[in-house]
Amino acid sequence: MGDMSVPQTTFNDDREMPLVGLGTYKLHGEELNRAVREAIELGYRHFDTATLYENEAELGQALADALKAGDVTRDELFITSKVWHDHHGKGKVDHAFHDSLEKLQLDYLDLYLIHWPWPQGGLYVETFEEIARLQGMGQIASIGVANFYEDTLQELIAKTGIVPVLNQVELHPGFTQPELREFHASQGIVTEAWSPLARGVILSNPQVDQVAQRHDITAGQAVLAYLMAKGISVIPKSSRRERLAENFAAAEVELDAADIESLDALEDQKGFGRMFQDPREFPGNA
Repeated sequence: MGDMSVPQTTFNDDREMPLVGLGTYKLHGEELNRAVREAIELGYRHFDTATLYENEAELGQALADALKAGDVTRDELFITSKVWHDHHGKGKVDHAFHDSLEKLQLDYLDLYLIHWPWPQGGLYVETFEEIARLQGMGQIASIGVANFYEDTLQELIAKTGIVPVLNQVELHPGFTQPELREFHASQGIVTEAWSPLARGVILSNPQVDQVAQRHDITAGQAVLAYLMAKGISVIPKSSRRERLAENFAAAEVELDAADIESLDALEDQKGFGRMFQDPREFPGNA
């Protein structure tokens, strides 16, 4: 599978996923196309999109071009998309999913997620049941969620009898959600970090710099290696070739216990908590 140095994580359904992927939020047009083609060349096989990103068709075209050029095979690729709140519920998920599949020019998805639980809408259990039905029809390999928290995960598992393979959540040094990760571990759910670099805020931190200097790596690599050392999947976004290469190479960095301890200490520092919406509240009564 391309570059064998990419560590894989194994899901509770026995499928595998590369621990490092490319997040595509806010990537469009030529920039997206170039980033995806270069990423594939560098060894990336895992690509993450969503209905919300409005770039599935562009990603689909870039992947189709790469497949046609023989740069990669469909079996080697791992493609994730997600359903947005406005398509929660029985009649709607199906439509959103097929729309995503068509835009991506694929005949199945490797992973399909509920983008946010939207507790106020109360339809996440029904939505997950529908996604499981689509999986049963052979159009989705693995099913999971994003931005769920313990209560919503417990309810989902209790009512559907299915444990999601993965939960993609806001997670970065200083906000590694240890309690949630402990719950994930108890259920065999893979933790995946969106915004692993906290939009760059974390990159100007002295503790991160120290770890980076000690290993002769960049701050970004130190952060990604730290998260991967905890078994967390990361999907940093970039469109610059050198940054793409740097992020990918973070998988080969081995930090020691002292490095991990010094970054764990950021957990209690001011300014490193949740930076984005709280899934208990977002999007409210939309």
